[in-house]
Amino acid sequence: MSWPLVKLGELVDIKGGGTPSKQVEEYWNGDIPWASVKDFKGSLITKTQNYITREGVENSATNIIPAGTLIVPTRMALGKVALTGCDMAINQDVKALLIKDKNQLSTDYLLRFLENSSGFIEAQGQGATVKGIKLEVLLELALPLPPLAEQKRIAAILDKADQLRQKRQQAIVLSDDFLRSVFLDMFGDPVTNPKGWKKRELATICNKVVDCPHSTPKWTESGVIGLRTSNLTKGGWDWADQRFVSEETYRERTKRAELVANDIILSREGTVGIAALVPENVKMCMGQRLVQLRANMEFVLPEFMLFLLLYELEPERISRVMAGSTSKHLNVKDLKKLLIMLPPLKLQEKFVSIFRKKKRLEQAYHFGFKEGQESFSSISQKAFSGKL
Repeated sequence: MSWPLVKLGELVDIKGGGTPSKQVEEYWNGDIPWASVKDFKGSLITKTQNYITREGVENSATNIIPAGTLIVPTRMALGKVALTGCDMAINQDVKALLIKDKNQLSTDYLLRFLENSSGFIEAQGQGATVKGIKLEVLLELALPLPPLAEQKRIAAILDKADQLRQKRQQAIVLSDDFLRSVFLDMFGDPVTNPKGWKKRELATICNKVVDCPHSTPKWTESGVIGLRTSNLTKGGWDWADQRFVSEETYRERTKRAELVANDIILSREGTVGIAALVPENVKMCMGQRLVQLRANMEFVLPEFMLFLLLYELEPERISRVMAGSTSKHLNVKDLKKLLIMLPPLKLQEKFVSIFRKKKRLEQAYHFGFKEGQESFSSISQKAFSGKL
């Protein structure tokens, strides 16, 4: 089926935003949501990190955007799109797309089209550090424009596919919440230690605490995996951007210690406090900004220590051991002195058993979520090519 291709600029008007002066207190902490790129967490925005006052609106370039309007970032977070769940102001890095004729173009259809175009939009970003796109790029997007009834049918099908995808994602989040609840119930808050467990400094319960070499590895096209902070997630690994080093570089960077299964790799700079266990039968070495921890299993089990560190080093608690006024980082010296509570090994083993079961379920959820993502992408491609 062939539908006419219409440039987005012919279908929508663009409205921009601005930022009230942060030197004027009266402009801030009001009751008007003020959306920035930080608020693009999903396809609907009902709350924002910052709020402004009516005076802030009147004395800046921002605009109030009506509920039910699509907004997109044009600087940072490129490719994202969201619907305003209430009237809200926007900053200068966000643009509102005001549909000229809603009898010609459905908001839900446009939302799904922009989601499907996210990769293309992101690829158009320009800038050495902070990527942005020109409005012309956005306005020149060619939108397949079927009759309104067909647009609504397509949007409804994609909504159903998206709901399934989101349910799988929610299952992963719920499993994280469950494990945290189990941990706190069994051991109490590690910071306040309400159950009175003995505590020891981290260095005394580890066989190794090894800082990474303070140099950038020489990367190669293939070879041994060279770890970076971007490969770490909160308790797991992300191999979307995998780097490699030569055998010679590997030997140089592991002089102090090779990485073995169940060592903990912790980020001490950049995104601080994220960590994961070294998997079995994988040869790797540390790049920059990482620390290697090897638990002494006479005192502490690796999975227990990993979960405890992830909790202790969350943003709301990590300031106790952070250093650096501008570039925040963990000093290895301070990390070694971090007091770690030590419940009996039998109780740790009970938690680790639950931890491992949760990981197995999570892998199944992730597999299902990946399938859902691929299915959603496939349906989207068919929808906008007239094959749905």
